[in-house]
Amino acid sequence: MIVSRFKSWLALVILMQFCQPAGAQELEPRAYANTPVGMKFLVAGYGHNEGDLLFDPTLPIKGAHASTDVGLLGYAQAFSVGGKSAKWSIALPFAALDGSGLVNGTLHQREVSGLADPLVAVSINFAGAPALSLQEFRGYRQDTIIGATLKVSVPVGQYDEDRLVNIGTHRWSIKPELGISQALGRWIVEGAASVAWYETNHSFFGGRTLEQDVIYSAQGHLIYSHRSGLWGALNYTYFSGGRITTDGVRSDDELGSSRVGMTLAVPLSLHHSLKFAASRGLATRTGTDFDMYLLVWQLRWGAGL
Repeated sequence: MIVSRFKSWLALVILMQFCQPAGAQELEPRAYANTPVGMKFLVAGYGHNEGDLLFDPTLPIKGAHASTDVGLLGYAQAFSVGGKSAKWSIALPFAALDGSGLVNGTLHQREVSGLADPLVAVSINFAGAPALSLQEFRGYRQDTIIGATLKVSVPVGQYDEDRLVNIGTHRWSIKPELGISQALGRWIVEGAASVAWYETNHSFFGGRTLEQDVIYSAQGHLIYSHRSGLWGALNYTYFSGGRITTDGVRSDDELGSSRVGMTLAVPLSLHHSLKFAASRGLATRTGTDFDMYLLVWQLRWGAGL
């Protein structure tokens, strides 16, 4: 009886971890595109995620479902590092989450909203994307770009250690990524691979200790750009890992999922554009089987634009 009750509690822990915003599921076409030095970007967006949470059939959890509404404000700026193009950015998300599931026939539900963990990123293109002024950039034509990105999640989001479900994670995470982008006329083929490490959370649900294995992910994009500045992309990502250990007890579930999506960017003027993105689960062993939608407005300026 004690073992059964503990297994049910652990299943609910896994459920609520999956409910939280998942950086491993990012689909980011044109992440390594060259940008004139000094160009600045301000973005504001809205996203909605909704779907089911899938677990090992041996776990006593049924009907797991979650939905999240996210507002986003972000800033980015291009700069030069040793003659190579680079960029830094910060994203400030605000989220409202509603998650529920039946554990041994008992309904567990939580509604919560607040600031999510901000994300800070720095990227540099090692080859194929030199640092250029706006005037020099007008003569630039992409061939092969190789670059890397480091993303850090800052644990300042809403968190209450007395509650199982929170918007923030109360732990740092670091995600290095290596990417390549190849131009083929108007088409661009991109690929990236990353690994995310998570700090141990020693204040999880009443002072318990929560650990999570690294999450491995890969993504690919097929992009078409029009002379007008309009561009669209077909996207794919796969991620795995992320097994959870709570107070030394290791779960049986490991994330395993793939997603497909599309992105469309529409220029409104020299300085303004809109971007729409959507994705859904293609195959999920365990983890989130969500439909995701995102609408972003972007303002760009600087570099003499």
